[in-house]
Amino acid sequence: MKQFTYIITDPVGIHARPAGMLVNEVKNCGAKVTVSCNGKSADAGKLMALMGLGIKKGMEVEVTVEGEQEEVAFAQIKEFFVKNL
Repeated sequence: MKQFTYIITDPVGIHARPAGMLVNEVKNCGAKVTVSCNGKSADAGKLMALMGLGIKKGMEVEVTVEGEQEEVAFAQIKEFFVKNL
């Protein structure tokens, strides 16, 4: 299991479009990804669960990556957050 924290810089936070992009990224990475914020967690592969966290700009999220491909997936997901969120 690998984790990183990230502060959301997208002006609107994790809304429909970037959440959908994140879900697709997670489905292609080969690992389980969980996003936690303000004491709540969601499977990053599920759009509605992810949007239900209500993550806005400036909020800190903790991202957990686990599974057989976690090394590669960790780098892939972290890069996605930096480029898109």
